Amino acid sequence: CSSDLGLEITLGDLRKVINAVHYIFSTSGKHNLSAEELLDILVEAKSTLPKEILQVIHRVWKEQGKLGSVEENARPMFAGGQVLDFQWKLGMAVSSDSCRSLNYPYVSVALKVADCSGQVTSRCFEMTIPQFQKVFKQFKEMASVLETV
Repeated sequence: CSSDLGLEITLGDLRKVINAVHYIFSTSGKHNLSAEELLDILVEAKSTLPKEILQVIHRVWKEQGKLGSVEENARPMFAGGQVLDFQWKLGMAVSSDSCRSLNYPYVSVALKVADCSGQVTSRCFEMTIPQFQKVFKQFKEMASVLETV
């Protein structure tokens, strides 16, 4: 995928990022790690992940990690899946009910993921251009880290 913004990410790179995140969280769940223990391990491993990424991983595990192990019969929180499609397009919001002239650019993303059972889930969301650029940069950094693994 590429755009006029100079951003480019391949489906393969996106898959690598998702697989890395899945590995971190599923391994943490198997070993019943606390958020602090997970962060300590990532820091001790001389992780090349940026501080902001480590903070996000810590916060997500602290807020959501235990939910995956509390209910034994619940679906796994971080089930292994496969990214089937990643589509995005640049759009322009021109007006709304409350504002006649927005003229605000945005990025619309459509993501298709197949879970372990093969069930396909589609998700669509919108981001501002700076949000999209930040996400892209983080994916790119995670993909480069995965290349070293």
